[in-house]
Amino acid sequence: MRLVDDMMEKHREPILYVIWGGFTTLVTWLTYALFIWVGVGLNPSNILSWVCGVMFAFAANKWMVFNSKSIERSVITREFISFIASRILTLAVAAVLFPILIAIGLDQSLFETKGFVAKIVTSIVEIILNWVLSKYFVFKYGVEKPKAS
Repeated sequence: MRLVDDMMEKHREPILYVIWGGFTTLVTWLTYALFIWVGVGLNPSNILSWVCGVMFAFAANKWMVFNSKSIERSVITREFISFIASRILTLAVAAVLFPILIAIGLDQSLFETKGFVAKIVTSIVEIILNWVLSKYFVFKYGVEKPKAS
């Protein structure tokens, strides 16, 4: 148990980011599959699932991962705008990468969902970019600092 406590103490943010990122990815993938199953095209499903994931991710990252507890309107507004801007950047990356991956042959179905292999690869790239942007750009002002004793 000490090993787990030590790991959590030393690597709290990355561990929580992976856990909540897993939930965010699940939201994105499930909504992607849902949109495909109801007849929405591949690229629109990809974009709509991104919107669902971003809304979930903002709340999870703000409160659960980066410990940004501020409820001041100015802080939340700045965080939300910068979060959306950073996610639009990674959306642009995904919007370019996803069709390229489809075009080069990663259009295979997985879980009876066409294009899911390309979706997974695109998600991995997005996760890495999102961590860097959230950590160093979005949630650096509303984070609660430990109080000195």
